[in-house]
Amino acid sequence: MTTQIFQASTLYGTATLAAALDSGCFAAADRRILLVCNNAATPETTPALDAMPGFERLRDRFDDVISYNETIFPFHPGGWSPRVDDMPLWERFLRHEWRLGDDDVQLAVESIQVNPSHALAQIFTGAPVTVYADGLMSYGPTRNKIDPLVGTRVDRVLHLDLVPGLKPLLLTEFGVPGETVPTPAVLKTLAELAPFGGDLPRVEEPVLLLGQYLSALDILSAEEEEDLHARMVRGAARLGHKRVVFKPHPSAPTRFTRSLEEEAEKLGVDLTVLDTPVLAEVLYQRMRPALVVGCFSTALLTASALYHLPVARVGTELLLDRLTPFENSNRVPVTIVDALVPDLADRTAVTGQRQGMDVTALGGLVRAVGFAMQPKILPRLREETEAYLTAHLNDGILRYFKRRRLTALGLPGGLPVQMAFIPRNATVRRVARKARNLRRAVRR
Repeated sequence: MTTQIFQASTLYGTATLAAALDSGCFAAADRRILLVCNNAATPETTPALDAMPGFERLRDRFDDVISYNETIFPFHPGGWSPRVDDMPLWERFLRHEWRLGDDDVQLAVESIQVNPSHALAQIFTGAPVTVYADGLMSYGPTRNKIDPLVGTRVDRVLHLDLVPGLKPLLLTEFGVPGETVPTPAVLKTLAELAPFGGDLPRVEEPVLLLGQYLSALDILSAEEEEDLHARMVRGAARLGHKRVVFKPHPSAPTRFTRSLEEEAEKLGVDLTVLDTPVLAEVLYQRMRPALVVGCFSTALLTASALYHLPVARVGTELLLDRLTPFENSNRVPVTIVDALVPDLADRTAVTGQRQGMDVTALGGLVRAVGFAMQPKILPRLREETEAYLTAHLNDGILRYFKRRRLTALGLPGGLPVQMAFIPRNATVRRVARKARNLRRAVRR
């Protein structure tokens, strides 16, 4: 007997799995389990994906739906993993609780670098693993080193074809190939969810603004994020749009909405704020936006690649500077959006949907950024990165890198070797501070 366990934490991820199953991306199995993981900070007060509108349309792809949270209670799925010595005990426990018996188990999990995916892969020792990814992070490097006993069991990375022609870097250190979920199957599955978007307001072809709640990730301050939303409204108004719909992040505070409403009122823009959580893809089908605006949300690329909607970005230049540390896993998504999606402030680019790079050029940039992020995981990319930077030493490309990072890795674009000691030399820094203070005193 063979049992396939599909771990999912979002309705969008479940839709991706459903599309993959419909397309024959998984071999036949005697039993298929959807393992629902609620990774919210307080799962007890946040509905799990199997309680969301539209889930029942996806339910028939699976024989059973099991709550991982209930199985490991009182532990939190994102913070718990079993001790090494307890792995055999946990496997026996899960096989008993989930009625697996002696079945051969196959896993399909989300982010293998973190729990609960990593914990499941460790518990079911020897089980083949498929990693599926529905976001832009799959195009970036693995965020940390994976235990070879886990990494060598991953057979593929299933992902949506959000940037046709661009190949994922995720888990390539283990030679794991990427495989796309067929786009027609994805669209068909998402179309099944469209009628279950709740009582959405009737707004024809609005500008849709996507909120991300970046202040919660300590990328921006709350005030900076409010200003980012205001820039979205101002940009839409400058392009002549009078109807705007804002889709806030479910966890974002209400004051974000209030400040946005005040800005819209000043500009004479009719603003609608969605008060019920709904997939952006449902809005694309129900409203057919005239323009989709966001920072670096994956939904920008689903709008463009899957639904052929015009898109625009705001704030990526700020995030490229603010993301810390350099290996922050959001860096590749920000880079891709910045390189492909037109800036909202550039009327000509937005109107013509002009891309900054073709896919070939983008692939070279992503691999170079990926190496700079994780040189120990992707050492094979050093020579390629050196060649890329040597051929593209200009401000347009160097803004995707930090000079200090390039210097530390000995890459083109960093400080000359004879000057590399300066940022770390306390005496030089002290003299420089005194010189700056003296210059300011003279100006006064």
